[in-house]
Amino acid sequence: MMKHKILITGASGYVGAMLLDVFSLREDVETIIGLDKEPLPDFLKENPNKNKIIFIQANSSDDTWQEKVKIYSPDIVINCAWQIREMFGQKDLQWKWNIGGSDNVFDFSFSNNSVKKLIHFSTVASYSAYPTNTLEHRFTEEEPLRKSDYLYAEEKRISEEHLESKFREAKRDIKIATVRPVSLTGPRGRYMKVKFGLQSALSGQLKENLLHRTISKLVSFVPVTPKWLRQFIHEDDVVDIVSLLAFSDLKKDFNVFNLCPPGNPVFGKDMAKAVNKKSIVVYPWMVRIVFFLFWHISRGRVPTSKGGWKSYSYPIAVDGSKITKVYNYKYKYQSLEAFSKISGRYSKYVK
Repeated sequence: MMKHKILITGASGYVGAMLLDVFSLREDVETIIGLDKEPLPDFLKENPNKNKIIFIQANSSDDTWQEKVKIYSPDIVINCAWQIREMFGQKDLQWKWNIGGSDNVFDFSFSNNSVKKLIHFSTVASYSAYPTNTLEHRFTEEEPLRKSDYLYAEEKRISEEHLESKFREAKRDIKIATVRPVSLTGPRGRYMKVKFGLQSALSGQLKENLLHRTISKLVSFVPVTPKWLRQFIHEDDVVDIVSLLAFSDLKKDFNVFNLCPPGNPVFGKDMAKAVNKKSIVVYPWMVRIVFFLFWHISRGRVPTSKGGWKSYSYPIAVDGSKITKVYNYKYKYQSLEAFSKISGRYSKYVK
């Protein structure tokens, strides 16, 4: 049995830490090199197989980690590192971290022959929230990503362009899989790693400080626009799909997969019911004003950056069936179940 050596960037983040945790339990994994600018999460320090984990605290956009990782000759690289929340007044630094960091990971993968597979995390947000989007249309992987003034979506789009370009130039035996998940959720996301966002605000998870508590009171109802729509994927499904791609033979050299369960998306009334609140109709121009005010008044502590209001106002609905058609993967949770149920690997941490 081949023993894999895996590099995971963003190893302290939401997805990266789960991959470290789950992969360490596999008999076919010898070593996992975790790379992150933040320290190793506490729950991983309790992992019974933590001896498999080699943690390097460094920013992927720097040049301090490549030689340290090269020593271990990883055959699989999974790029999860990303600064998702826009940094107020620091776009250049964010570009360095995200685009520069991803370029470094791509260059490392293509320049080291030990690497046979690269999995890169992107997002469905890069299909972009345009006013012409409809509730009925489901974007597929064959449709192009579109430019956006929402920095997260735009940087992810550009990183995908860089990846494809570097892959064409490399001309060597390496397989690529890009995954574009919809909104991730689950017990770990909602209870172990609470962060400021739509889910935490509406479900009353924000209690850390006065600003958070104020926001929670302001959303005592669920404001929804006429085209309000969300799709959710359970964190277990994401980990299991990445495991499938990492440890199975990929059928093509360059692959892209939307990660989204089948079935109905979550509409405004569904969200309100799930968090035991009533909904109220608002319109895009209202959302735009509120986002602008909170972004500047809070100096970015409320994640309502430029262009973000569009994703709250216009739908981005995707078709995630390709992974099922190609690899027969069956999603475990539909969108509303992923958001509302307390079940899965990390449900034991919910008190």
